[in-house]
Amino acid sequence: MTFIITYFNDILIALTSIITGASAISALTPTTKDDAFWSKVKKVLNFCALNVGNAKPLAA
Repeated sequence: MTFIITYFNDILIALTSIITGASAISALTPTTKDDAFWSKVKKVLNFCALNVGNAKPLAA
């Protein structure tokens, strides 16, 4: 627990960087095969962020 408290900012920066990178890769590549993979990653990250049920952001 002290590890998380000590390195919270670094963990947050790393997670947001991974999500941003994954979104950029998915948007820049023309195939839908990698979009499916990144979609699964995003679902897991949304679950970890407690974005489930009514807390999910609306699709644009």
